[in-house]
Amino acid sequence: MALPERMTSWDVAVVGEIYADHVFTGFARWPGPGEEVLADGYVRELGGGCVNTACGLSRLGRRVRLVGLIGDADVDWFEGRLGEFGVGMGGIRLGAESTGITVSVSTREDRSFFTWPGANRGLADLLGEPVVLADLASARHVHFAMPLPRQRAAEILPRLREAGCTSSLDVGYSPDWLTDPRNLDTCREVDLFLPNRTEAAVLCGEDGPDAYARWAWAEGLPRAVLKLGAEGALVIDADGVTRVVAPRVDALDTTGAGDAFDAGLIDALLDDAPFGRCVERACVCGALCTTAPGALRALPDSLQLRTLREQTYGS
Repeated sequence: MALPERMTSWDVAVVGEIYADHVFTGFARWPGPGEEVLADGYVRELGGGCVNTACGLSRLGRRVRLVGLIGDADVDWFEGRLGEFGVGMGGIRLGAESTGITVSVSTREDRSFFTWPGANRGLADLLGEPVVLADLASARHVHFAMPLPRQRAAEILPRLREAGCTSSLDVGYSPDWLTDPRNLDTCREVDLFLPNRTEAAVLCGEDGPDAYARWAWAEGLPRAVLKLGAEGALVIDADGVTRVVAPRVDALDTTGAGDAFDAGLIDALLDDAPFGRCVERACVCGALCTTAPGALRALPDSLQLRTLREQTYGS
């Protein structure tokens, strides 16, 4: 899928929910009711899929606009930490509430989240502001890391397409969104819809890659990707259904791996790479992200990405 060649302010605008993450890692087992278990590691970090994907893209050399809401008490922290990744604060606004909070409890195999949305409750209204839409339309590609409300999608996506923007959507684990039949139109209207296996099972009512492939074909998604974590990814397009294996790494924390996957995929699309190669790059980014605690510490640069990709898939 060739991305449009035109004068733009940004390679990618990433819009979505922003959080302050509290990440606990290294649990030997999940606690039972009323039990306490001790973590081996803890890190406080910027979070939310949009932050993770924006920082991943910037680390890979892309010009990124991050759009979202935080509380005024966290401005200095966000400005300093985002600046380490070359991401500016120009697209971030102050919300009516404090920054959203997520507690991530992670083992080597999986993770669970406890979340308070905070300022993110104003995100749908933010997307209705003309200046924000103009900001998004000035990018080559727009990535939504949020459960995009159907009304906003119907307003925004045609405008972006008219402006020459391509789009992608990762709603995260949002059962209300995934089970609302009105959102099927949004899945069709974006250029790439990017669920993981758990989210896909909620969406199509049946678990497994084959079930999702059948659903994607039946619902008219011309090109679909299913993120499968350590098992790689499933690609559904005009050539059929293809599995892409993930690189083998010493995974420490899976927090943010799906967001790093999104960054790698978008980065490859901006290079107009063949779609299978795009998903390979996505799998490499997702795998490398798991090698340090938190979602940001192990985001790869272009050299790290290229090295592991060649080791895994060849030249």
